[in-house]
Amino acid sequence: MTFDEKLRRYAALIVTHGLNVQPEQLVNISTEACHRDFALIIAEEAYKKGASFVNLDLLDPRMARLRILQSKEENLRYVPGYISLKYHELVERNAANLKLIGSENPDVLSDLNPKFVNMVRLHQHLAIKYFYDEGIGKSLVHWTVAAAATPGWAKKVFPDLDASSAAEQLWDEIFRMCRVDQADCLTVWQHHNESLKKRAAYLNQLKVKQLHFLGNGTDLTVSLSPQAVFKGGTDQSPRGVDFEPNLPTEEVFTTPDWRGTSGIVRTTRPFLINGKLVQDLVLEFRAGEIVNFTARCGEDTFREYIASDEGAKRLGEVALVGIDSPVFQSGLVFQEILFDENAACHLAVGQAYKFCIEGGTTMSGAELEAIGCNDSTVHTDMMISDENTNVTATSYDEKETVLIRRGCWEI
Repeated sequence: MTFDEKLRRYAALIVTHGLNVQPEQLVNISTEACHRDFALIIAEEAYKKGASFVNLDLLDPRMARLRILQSKEENLRYVPGYISLKYHELVERNAANLKLIGSENPDVLSDLNPKFVNMVRLHQHLAIKYFYDEGIGKSLVHWTVAAAATPGWAKKVFPDLDASSAAEQLWDEIFRMCRVDQADCLTVWQHHNESLKKRAAYLNQLKVKQLHFLGNGTDLTVSLSPQAVFKGGTDQSPRGVDFEPNLPTEEVFTTPDWRGTSGIVRTTRPFLINGKLVQDLVLEFRAGEIVNFTARCGEDTFREYIASDEGAKRLGEVALVGIDSPVFQSGLVFQEILFDENAACHLAVGQAYKFCIEGGTTMSGAELEAIGCNDSTVHTDMMISDENTNVTATSYDEKETVLIRRGCWEI
């Protein structure tokens, strides 16, 4: 199979399985300008599926850099009103939204003042908070995050290769982990989803009260409310249409009761926040909040990030991933959360998923707060496991079940 054939199959997977574009649906694609040719292929596939209109936003992170370097501080809080209107319409029209990641220059923001970088992010989030709360949080929008390779990103993953060879190798990894290299990839994805959903169903039957993570300096307890629901694989919109939020995906995840988080946790992979790589992060949770932390790199950036609002120091997600994951098995660190989160168990500080709470999408803010469902303008995953990690569940009837032993699933 040629590269172009794989690329078109990947585009079809994104549109058909990821977004699952429906006839007359509005489609929005956001990506960096360097991916315009691939984005056009995706748009073509969307129109073939009957999309009424496909909007393509081509971004250049150098504009964000230029703004932060040249603008007055007070102007960094400004977001044009038309952006809010656009994302409001995506929700009202039950649109499909694709975020196609893969930075042309991953370090473009890394040397800037963390305060100003986070200020821009925060106010952009606030401007489209309705989209995150209603469109994403209640699955009214079919949303998918997928990736495309760039030489700049590829050199981070394969530093010993020249840029062209590295990009070629990264594309091969993306195709493999998204199962595009298999002729019957849609059937393969169906079987994979069945496996993830079966695992999530088992965890839901356990009625998990607490998860205990142990290994490599981590000794952390995460609590779940009785209404917590584990999910994996495809999500479903209120109109009964399945879509795949992440390509690839290997996790089963849920929303914790943030109030019951306690202990020490060490990250096992670096991760990006606001364009800065955070490495060797160690967090201490007490009474549900981060009370201390250290990091070898990115400490100032992380400090600004978790100061964004009251909920930024609390957990919004806990996810389980075994070392059978093809991302882990690759032995690669992608320095991109879409892939690295699918190599390891992970936590996310910040915004919780209402759809991982039984009845959560119809609950009021007060009801969600009462069961420890966190609210925030941030959400960042942090990988916390490897081949030395054990995860034990304690159920509401006080039974203990080993879920993961030395990184391997036991269920």
